[in-house]
Amino acid sequence: MNVADIMTRQVVSVTPQMTIADAARRMLDNRISGLPVVDPDGTVVGIVTEGDLLRRIETGTARQRSRWFEILSGPGRLAGEYVHSHARKIGEVMTPEVASVTPQDSLTTVVELMESRHVRRLPVIEAGRLVGIISRANLVRALLDKLAAAGGADVAGAAASDDAAIRDAILAETAKQPWGPRASIDVTVEAGIVTLSGSVTDDRERDALQVLAENTPGVKAVRNNLVWVEPMSGYIIPN
Repeated sequence: MNVADIMTRQVVSVTPQMTIADAARRMLDNRISGLPVVDPDGTVVGIVTEGDLLRRIETGTARQRSRWFEILSGPGRLAGEYVHSHARKIGEVMTPEVASVTPQDSLTTVVELMESRHVRRLPVIEAGRLVGIISRANLVRALLDKLAAAGGADVAGAAASDDAAIRDAILAETAKQPWGPRASIDVTVEAGIVTLSGSVTDDRERDALQVLAENTPGVKAVRNNLVWVEPMSGYIIPN
């Protein structure tokens, strides 16, 4: 699955010459919190978000700086704040450095870029032109589709998977995980119901094994009887 599979192709955008009111109205009308800014030939030149409109003179939210701050920060920073709180055109408040992806990029690339740049959406650009936008909502929708499909597959797989195969699958997947406690756990399966027994040295391993078992095809329920043994003291912490 890549960007082209889940991106929104009908993109609401604005131009640098449009007004702040235009951007605010489009955000509200379309229930979105950010807009790509494009020039007349479709080239992306920036992005404007709700965050760019928070500190405004009209709402009384423009920054109020102390005299000492004004002296120490210098005129450049203060001038920039003035522009953001008083500007009338989108081009004056937009963020010009735009992180973007292509339709062929993987969803892993999208998530890594969103996390590193602390953004909620990314323009999708091909041959220099805006062809779509991908947001966190698109990723959540893709997740829901996958979960729904997996749910149907689990029902079909349950009939085909016997208890021994389920147990082998859980142990094999545990062995593949770098955190997997291979020697200290036991897995039994009866009629698709998994029982996890034994000990772990970190409570998060107990949660991870629960999730691992729940995701194994054919599993109907999981009984987690694992105990957490504090490694330094040997004290058993009950579930």
